[in-house]
Amino acid sequence: MSLILGIPSKGRLMADTIAWFETRGIRISQAGADREYKAEATGLSGLEIVMLSAGEIPRELAAGRIHLGVTGEDLIREQVVDSSVEPIERMGFGQADLVVAVPAFWIDVETMGDLDAACAGFRTEHGMAMRIATKYHNLTRAFFRQNGIADYRLVDSQGATEAGPANRTCEAIVDITSSGATLAANHLRVLSDGLILKSQATLWRSGTADWRAAAQNSFACLHEALH
Repeated sequence: MSLILGIPSKGRLMADTIAWFETRGIRISQAGADREYKAEATGLSGLEIVMLSAGEIPRELAAGRIHLGVTGEDLIREQVVDSSVEPIERMGFGQADLVVAVPAFWIDVETMGDLDAACAGFRTEHGMAMRIATKYHNLTRAFFRQNGIADYRLVDSQGATEAGPANRTCEAIVDITSSGATLAANHLRVLSDGLILKSQATLWRSGTADWRAAAQNSFACLHEALH
């Protein structure tokens, strides 16, 4: 049985992943046309590459359909709620923070405690819960619960989350940011204690995959190459 490695199928994350493995003696190259999402590896016997979206990789790892995968910690923590997936190596690229951000003109809202008070005030004034737009429902709920905030409503966002407050589809957001420039451009700012998670691209191992001898042997060789 081959050792199956899932890597991101497009963009900067794919390019950085390929470069990272190449510096460790494993060359990954796309096979066929660029849009076929097929790749092959040289430098490690028994390694099979599958190309997936970064958002698909947590699901495939948890289901055991791939042995290893490269994706951000934010996506793993959001999608995998048990211990079936474990980190092998943090890769040093794709860094981003998952944060709580509010409109910059909310001068009295600096902390999560202030946001809790703002939620209560919003309920009194509008008769409804404050809307928080995010793709990260599980992480947001856990963080808000940890900070004692209960009176809010999550709004699912799969597009440009940071545009939500200006477009009046939400009042505040939870989103991923690398430099903060996009938040600032949309007149948002991060709460002083609103950091939920620091994420980066990481190599993950599935605990539910079929780890027969051949896959184990290839993984041992890969682990040696990485160190």
